[in-house]
Amino acid sequence: MPLPAIASPLRVSVLDSTMSYRQAGPEHAPVVLFLHGNPTSSYIWRNIMPAVAGTHRAIAPDLIGYGQSGKPDMDYRFADHVRYLDAFIETLSLDEFYLVAQDWGTALAFHLAARFPQRVRGLAFMEFIRPFERWDDFHQNPQARETFRRFRTPGVGEEMIQRDNLFLERVLPGSIRRTLSSDELAAYKQPFPTVQSRKPIWRLANELPIEGQPRDVHRCLTEAHAALEASTFPKLLFVGEPGAIVSPAFAKQFAAAQRNIRVVELGAGFHYLQEDHAAQIGETLREWIGSIEQDSLRVEAIGEGVSKLP
Repeated sequence: MPLPAIASPLRVSVLDSTMSYRQAGPEHAPVVLFLHGNPTSSYIWRNIMPAVAGTHRAIAPDLIGYGQSGKPDMDYRFADHVRYLDAFIETLSLDEFYLVAQDWGTALAFHLAARFPQRVRGLAFMEFIRPFERWDDFHQNPQARETFRRFRTPGVGEEMIQRDNLFLERVLPGSIRRTLSSDELAAYKQPFPTVQSRKPIWRLANELPIEGQPRDVHRCLTEAHAALEASTFPKLLFVGEPGAIVSPAFAKQFAAAQRNIRVVELGAGFHYLQEDHAAQIGETLREWIGSIEQDSLRVEAIGEGVSKLP
């Protein structure tokens, strides 16, 4: 049976701009909301969304400033992405959803789940953002850590990311195990043709909460992670070997402090696991969501049976 096709990106008005999104699946089915990170777009989910779209409404927005979404003149701080994503969700009237996220998409997902846990039916995530106490905790590769230190050096980071396009030319392809085709790489580069258009990429590299800075992002994500640890909704953590900011060993350590979580080891992979393991991620998501809904039906059936007892 062929997988459902993903339509061309749609666009809606959000706050003072527009946001684009990819969609597949029945219009009135339960929603699976896919959130990308830096410097990607909804395009990164193209080979994963169809796996759940046979029975669910799969929606993947382009974050503001990314993909085909609008690029208003603003700072593109984490709080800005929160505002626009919140407005996008309200514009589409998404009351409940499964969340699937990677990189900065996880920070948005965790923050969203902390504020509206009753709206989250389940949370699947990989290579997640968290407060890093030390630079040595940030990335397993010392060379990558040094690169990100330079990204956060005033004047230097802007030159590297905005002028030289280093994030798209080297960081992205270097964080994927397979070699992207020329068409795939072009799709990732297309939204960022100018120095100014790459400002969102530079800003998120500088928003990473490392050694307590930036203070507001560190505080926000510290609170979100505390809420995640206390939450009871189902969670699914994908991890690659060796990973980039999440190793298999750290994933197990992290999961030990969580409730209702399952860890899935994908095999060889770095940061953008969607590009190396799309089929496995998609199939695992489909089965996991199906099992959650079967469990929910069983609980409802038991509840109805109890209510009918004399």
